[in-house]
Amino acid sequence: MSRDVEDHRIHNNSQNLPFGEVVERHLSRRQILQGGLGLAALSMMGGFGLGGSNGAWAQNKTPLALAFESIKGSHTDAVVVPPGYRAQVLIPWGTPLNARASAWQKDLAMTPEQQANSVGMHHDGMHAFPLDAESGSRRFLLALNNEYIDQDALWAPQGGPTQPDGVRPADEVRTEINAHGVTIVEIRRQDDGGWTHVVDSPYNRRITTATPIMLAGPVAGSDYVRTRYSIDGTRTRGTNNNCANGYTPWGTYLTCEENWPEVFVNTGERFSDDARLGLPTDRGRYGWETAAGDGEQEDEFSRFDVTPRVGEASEDYRNEARTFGYVVEIDPYTQAMAVKRTALGRFRHEGCWPGPVRAGEPLTFYTGHDSRNEYIYKFVSAAKWDPADAPRPGNEADRLAIGGKYLDEGTLYAARFDEDGRGEWLPLTPDAKTPSGQTLAAALGLAADDTAGIIIHTCDAADLMGATPMDRPEWSSVDPVSGEVYFTLTNNSKRTAADTEASFTNDGTAIDAGGVGYATAPANVANPRANNENGHIIRWREQPDNRFAWEIFVFGSDAGAGDNRSGLTEDNQFASPDGLWYDTRGEGQGILWFQTDNSDNAVAEYTNDQLLAVVPGALGQQNASGAGSVIDAANQSHLKRFAVGPNGCEVTGIFATPDRTALFINIQHPGNWPADGDALGQDATRATNGQVRPRAATVAIWKEDGGQVGL
Repeated sequence: MSRDVEDHRIHNNSQNLPFGEVVERHLSRRQILQGGLGLAALSMMGGFGLGGSNGAWAQNKTPLALAFESIKGSHTDAVVVPPGYRAQVLIPWGTPLNARASAWQKDLAMTPEQQANSVGMHHDGMHAFPLDAESGSRRFLLALNNEYIDQDALWAPQGGPTQPDGVRPADEVRTEINAHGVTIVEIRRQDDGGWTHVVDSPYNRRITTATPIMLAGPVAGSDYVRTRYSIDGTRTRGTNNNCANGYTPWGTYLTCEENWPEVFVNTGERFSDDARLGLPTDRGRYGWETAAGDGEQEDEFSRFDVTPRVGEASEDYRNEARTFGYVVEIDPYTQAMAVKRTALGRFRHEGCWPGPVRAGEPLTFYTGHDSRNEYIYKFVSAAKWDPADAPRPGNEADRLAIGGKYLDEGTLYAARFDEDGRGEWLPLTPDAKTPSGQTLAAALGLAADDTAGIIIHTCDAADLMGATPMDRPEWSSVDPVSGEVYFTLTNNSKRTAADTEASFTNDGTAIDAGGVGYATAPANVANPRANNENGHIIRWREQPDNRFAWEIFVFGSDAGAGDNRSGLTEDNQFASPDGLWYDTRGEGQGILWFQTDNSDNAVAEYTNDQLLAVVPGALGQQNASGAGSVIDAANQSHLKRFAVGPNGCEVTGIFATPDRTALFINIQHPGNWPADGDALGQDATRATNGQVRPRAATVAIWKEDGGQVGL
């Protein structure tokens, strides 16, 4: 999530034991090692309470060595990469997708049609889908999230938005709506090693906040989502604030709705889920609800105001916000209508990453709620994986129908992290028993079989089941061989001092009433600072009976910090880990890449946001070397800084071509970059001279010798 659209209010006021306190109790019995990362930072040994040895957790992985020198921090209007690498600007905001859009100019005036036929704004999560015989290493479809807008850049030629605090002009609102959502665009490699997009490719399209989308799963067709637009509750308009992403084993894209509540407003009595998710009570983020529609589109803008109206049926406007907050499945290869998969929960989704895929076993997807003191979730499909559903040449199966098979029925769980290095997945089902002994449905005041109600109130359900509040769960990724899951916990600016008491409710309401959440958590060993600004990464491995074993992988910090738990140096110090991707490089080996969204601390004073790489050791494998950045004492792999973004940006979104000869990242909300007014094909490392109209962009990075990136 971009810090530009963070909601710093606390919406979780439950009394559930916070993750930091769990770790503090766990570590009170264990030695903290000075230096090293992961288990070098925390001696969570002994098989995580399973009675096994460290060796039982180790993997027979072929060691990898990162073959680049860690670069220094940077504060420039340019992308910095290691020597021997090239970086190119690709598809910045406003790049035409077809002939209906004009070529970019620095003073180009955006209109609804222009933006609907151009690359959207503020690139975030993305994934590639192959189009060639080489599995997509030279030609692929890029599915790209466009998270939010910068009104100053969008309306630069006219000096900013019209009446930003008053009644908004309809066409300006339509343009802003069209700048959000998802971009699908064909990408090809050129003979010189660089990359370009294909204008007028039949695959190119935009999915915006106005695009019709299907609802599927438990919530679809229920009273919760009946609206004036869809009386039967099976459709909605648009997807919004799409942050991180995922993909499916059958070849579709998953995009996740994160800060969607901010585009709605409710100035009257709110549903409990409105309050729990933080819908504004005075005005939407951009005031879209103030614009006037006409004719059949009279609710085009008023749908963003979900305030109850006198004499209004609930399905008129009241339920609009309940059609948002989901994981959305898109078939990038067709023009088929996207589908919101409601079974995966309703909250501020950051991403949705698949677990290992094994024939005859259910599929697993991991997702997090990116707000302070919120939860990590897992969805397990009811259907077991059939390899016949995997994409292959000549298979023209209905991919979204396959998606319904695996994503519309299953069990959603919330994570509880226990003191002994183990954890448990808590089922969010109507008949699940809460710690108080009630069924979850009864505790929420729902009918005994109201699965749709559980999904609408996902956060309340997790509160009641006793899930562990976390420090802003963001991206996840999975080692497909070992099954180890990695999760970034970006920061928690609301964490209180170590000697303060936890705050349980805002008004004394009992947790049993639902809708209250967990307010504050004291600083502790896992989150040692009041205002935990540096964050950390955790990982776990699944165990039988909905259990898992977990550990802290690395703490973020600046090299000079007295609490530099992971032994970071100027070559690899970081804070606020965000984007994350496990890059498999063969059987049992891989690189973990992670990115930062950092500001206003010592690390930010040293460097702009960045991309780092590490070769992880096995879960539970002790590193006793004490050598600063060493992850795995056996192979001496290091955590290294690979790239630094331009001033003002967040580095996000990541994948590589299947042959690993090109790596792609996104530069979101740069302050004064890229340098050239057109930017297409431009050298991303070229520093800006003067002031430009900033444009988020994808950046392609490759080795000049044509070898694999990172090695």
